[in-house]
Amino acid sequence: MIDWPLLSTLTFLPLLGALFILLVRGDEETVAANSRAVALWTTVVTLLLSIFMVTRFDGSEAGFQFVERAQWLAPGIDYAMGVDGISVLFVVLTAALMPICILASWVSVKTRVREYMLAFLVLETLMIGVFCSMDIILFYLFFEAGLIPMFLIIGIWGGARRIYASFKFFLYTLVGSVLMLLAILYMYWQTGTTFIPDLAAHGFDADVQTWLWLAFFASFAVKMPMWPVHTWLPDAHVEAPTAGSVILAGVLLKMGGYGFLRFSLPMFPIASDMFSPMVLALSAIAIVYTSLVAFAQEDMKKLIAYSSVAHMGFVTMGIFSATMQGVQGAVFQMLSHGWISGALFLCVGVVYDRMHTREIVAYGGLANRMPIFATVFLLFTMANVGLPGTSGFVGEFLTIIGTFQVSTWTALFAASGVIFSAVYALSLYRRVSFGRIEHEGLQQIADMDRREIFIIAPLVIATIVFGFWPMPILELTAPSIEALVSGYQEALANHYYGLEVQAVE
Repeated sequence: MIDWPLLSTLTFLPLLGALFILLVRGDEETVAANSRAVALWTTVVTLLLSIFMVTRFDGSEAGFQFVERAQWLAPGIDYAMGVDGISVLFVVLTAALMPICILASWVSVKTRVREYMLAFLVLETLMIGVFCSMDIILFYLFFEAGLIPMFLIIGIWGGARRIYASFKFFLYTLVGSVLMLLAILYMYWQTGTTFIPDLAAHGFDADVQTWLWLAFFASFAVKMPMWPVHTWLPDAHVEAPTAGSVILAGVLLKMGGYGFLRFSLPMFPIASDMFSPMVLALSAIAIVYTSLVAFAQEDMKKLIAYSSVAHMGFVTMGIFSATMQGVQGAVFQMLSHGWISGALFLCVGVVYDRMHTREIVAYGGLANRMPIFATVFLLFTMANVGLPGTSGFVGEFLTIIGTFQVSTWTALFAASGVIFSAVYALSLYRRVSFGRIEHEGLQQIADMDRREIFIIAPLVIATIVFGFWPMPILELTAPSIEALVSGYQEALANHYYGLEVQAVE
């Protein structure tokens, strides 16, 4: 047992680093160098603490662990922290991507470095807080506050259309969340508590569940993002700095899926079952449509952004199949997509730092001048497609298998989406890496340096290791997912049995 507040320490440690950065004094160059150093060491220590947490996590238990609870705002609204098999790995993913983001920005970010590092450390606290919250009000505060630093990262350090992209990102994600807040307030008035396990065990009336489910869906569908409320994502990715894109694709998109798993399925099972055909249909459309849209893109970042929407379609499909394989595949897909898409954005950042353009037509023949980059880019392109032997395959395969048990047509469309993804991803790779070098700037382009290789190496290892050996993740998540799915099925069985009894009477 751990007798100190591990999760609170893990959550607020980056905020402590941010305070240290505020205290840095000196000329502009000194402040920038010290801010980078503090941010890097803070994120590394946070990562080590998250690894310690996983080593002490009991993977055989389904419930929350490392629980901290104290009275907070009002009776029934507590400061409550805890992680289960679903959330624990998202904490590690967040902590692992942050040092990579800091190192990726080491050279490329030259203006307002102190504020940049501050924004990332505050964002880390808010993201980890989302996955550790056991109180729905606390979850909401972390969930919404995360918009602010990301809004600033895109709006200040982004590209030419950064103001438009940042406001679109902020407004899209905020509007849906207003409905979720109203639903949370209703749930508190009904139950007198905002403690997530108590709310999951409450059993809301079927009619009420419908409205509550729709309110939560409005927020999580935008955050995922699901088709057709996905249009903010390509703009945000294109304009965001490289590290902003990494954290946006790697962690922020996963919060919607995590919300479905934490709230929609366990708290509103009857409504989830009623709306699952709609979600499965939207998921199938997202997989096929956005894959076709990705093929038409001329900007590398925009292409990868649309591929993220397609991959999130597999996640929502797996979650609302409500089968063991489907939900496990969805969780694995979210984790795997986190490091694969993050790595793809880092690859784009490597060539963008040298050529200052993301247009696909500006490249060609990079394999001749950048063999290391071409090899790494090929690995992550194949992982993004779902090549067997990479972690991208495991999640997609499990979600399709799980969905096949519920809807054959949805699984069929999803499987066709895998083919489409191969078309746009391999087309991108061919245009960038092969052919003759026709642009003069590419004649002298340098391959990845040691810093860039060091940044990308952990992601390469994770992609290959968990592609061949996914069991550590699957075994850790299995008890919590099994409890979620069995509780969901039991709630449905009781509801429909009650309807049958009423019909007989």
